[in-house]
Order: sequence, then C-alpha cells, then structure tokens
Amino acid sequence: MTNNGPPFRADHVGSLLRPPSLMQAYRDHRNGKATDVSLAIAQDDAIREAIALQEAVGLESITDGEFRRASYWSSFVERVDGLEIKDAAFTFRDECGHEQVFTAPHVSGLVRRQQAIAVDEFDFVRASTSQTPKTTLPSPPSMHFWRVDQGIDKAVYPDAKSYFTDLAAVYRQEIAALAAAGSTYIQLDDVPFAMLCDPEVRAEVASKNIDPDQLLQDYVALCNDSLRDRPPGVTVAMHFCRGNYKAHFLSQGGYEAVADLLFNGLTVDAYFLEFDSPRAGDFTPLRFMPTGRRVVLGLISTKTPILENPDTLMRRLDEAALHIDPAAICISPQCGFASTIGGNPLTISEQRAKLSLVVETAAAL
Repeated sequence: MTNNGPPFRADHVGSLLRPPSLMQAYRDHRNGKATDVSLAIAQDDAIREAIALQEAVGLESITDGEFRRASYWSSFVERVDGLEIKDAAFTFRDECGHEQVFTAPHVSGLVRRQQAIAVDEFDFVRASTSQTPKTTLPSPPSMHFWRVDQGIDKAVYPDAKSYFTDLAAVYRQEIAALAAAGSTYIQLDDVPFAMLCDPEVRAEVASKNIDPDQLLQDYVALCNDSLRDRPPGVTVAMHFCRGNYKAHFLSQGGYEAVADLLFNGLTVDAYFLEFDSPRAGDFTPLRFMPTGRRVVLGLISTKTPILENPDTLMRRLDEAALHIDPAAICISPQCGFASTIGGNPLTISEQRAKLSLVVETAAAL
C-alpha cells in the first residue's frame, strides 16, 4: 500500500540522540569554554548528520532531532514572553518505582509571541533535505498541566481560561509563520492527555479541586482554538506520550477513557499513539477513530535497546487493523529517542536499527 503525504507509512516522533560531539559542545558552552557561535556550528553539523541518518534509513519525514533544544518544550518557554520554569507537580517513575522530579513551565507574565519559536529550525531542515521537514512543538496543554492552576500567576491571569486565550493566539501565530515559511507538517507533542488516562493521575488532579473530565474538555477546546484558521496545506498531528525521560515514564492506562473525546473532538489530522508496552492498553479504543484520520502506531520502544521482533510487529499491526481501516495505519517508534539532552539508554547505532525496523515494517504493510 502507498500512503502519500504526512504522516508517512514509516514515520518517527522527532527527537534523536545527541552525538558525543554535540554533548561536549553543550558542556563547553555551559562551562564558559565555548561561545554561542561555536555551539551553533556544532548544532548545525550534528543536525546535518542526523538528517543524513534519517534519509539513509528511508524516512520521508525529517526533523532536526530537536538538537537546538534542551528538551522538547524548552525553546517554547525560552522564546515566548511570560513563561519561566519551576518544579512540576508530578514526578517521573521507572519500572522499580523510583521517582524523578522535573521542571515545567510557569506563567509569570502576559503570554505573547514576540519572536519565532521554531521557524528557524524549520528553515535549516528545509535547506538541508529534499524530503518533508517535520516541525515539532509542545502541545498547548503541556504549557499548563504540569503545575495546573498553581502554575499561573493570578495577578496576571485570574483563571486558566484567560491564560488559554492568549496561549492559543501564540500557537496560531507560530503555525501561520511556519506555513508562510513553507512548512507542511507540524506535530504537537502531548503528555497531559495520555496522563489523564491514568486513574491515579486523575485522582491526583481531583485532589487539587480540578475535575479531570472538565480539564480534558478544556484542553480539547484549547487545542482547537490553537489550530483555528490554520493555513491550508498544513498537516497537524498530535503525539500522545506517557513520559519519556531517560526511559522513565509518568503514567499508565489505556486510551479507552479518552478515545472518543480525543479522536472525535480534536481538529488534528493524525494521531501518534504509544503502544509499545502494556501501559498503553490494547487497540480496541481505535474503534472511535473517524474515517479520514491517520493513526501512527508507536510499536517500537525508544526506552530500550532491545530490537523488536518483526513478526511480532506484523501480528500487532494485524490486531490493530481489526479496529481501524488498514489504509489509515502507519508505524513509528513510541516516542522520540531524546526528549531531553540526556536521551534514552541507547546508542546511536541502536537508534538507527530501530528506525530501520520502522521503515522495513512499513514496507510490508
């Protein structure tokens, strides 16, 4: 089968492992041993190598690996007025139950887009590949959920609704600017929606006097407002993640509780869905997917170097096809390989093997 236009039959989420040379450049810059210019040169060189890797394995969507970012959301906070960083209200966990604190966006002023957020990243990729550049942005809910309402200075915004109005405007402006620059493929990376599949997370949200079901509705409205009036010819996908910090996760739980709302309520064109572990549940929620939407199944884990069995992947794709039109199915890793600079516990060669497996599996569809 063919699958013209993004998302592609073989796709990937976006972030890639930083090579040792770039990691050293970051350390030198942090320690005052390298200038902004020398760091930018190191980033440029590493991105060209990452693009060559993606092209070599046969991917049609090309990213810069998010090599100019400290994390998948950091550049958004750095470039949008009114945002800063504080500790999140949640923690990452591993399979042994160990927890890891992390930082998150905090609203300290009026949120305004006074400069481009990702247009320069897109421009560099477009000039460096003949394939389709994909630009990733953190989802709008990601700019609220980690600290929920305590993450908003009430002297600036009296409630989340007023903040969401300004936040959505920032996204509309950035998407319009990306489209004007020639971008045709944008992905919103989201964790809050998947976290709200987890009964424990929902209970924690409720303990903060927030109705998790109403929060879901509010987030759908926020996303749709952010995508309102988007230019024609721009495909917008949303990636749903349960956390991806050095192989740690944030939540678990299948999509059943939110599938109808997300698949039929969000005005996106495609969905990247994690399905690499039992934490994600089974494929039955795909029955809610409306005709015309593409589903990218994240069957290959970026959390472990162990390479998946091709026969097992094909069997799982057949299982998914019981619930959704097979022509709508694409395949990818479950998440990026490096949502933060540190990355997941794989080597670059193991990362390449995973991406090659994506392409090989898609070719058999």
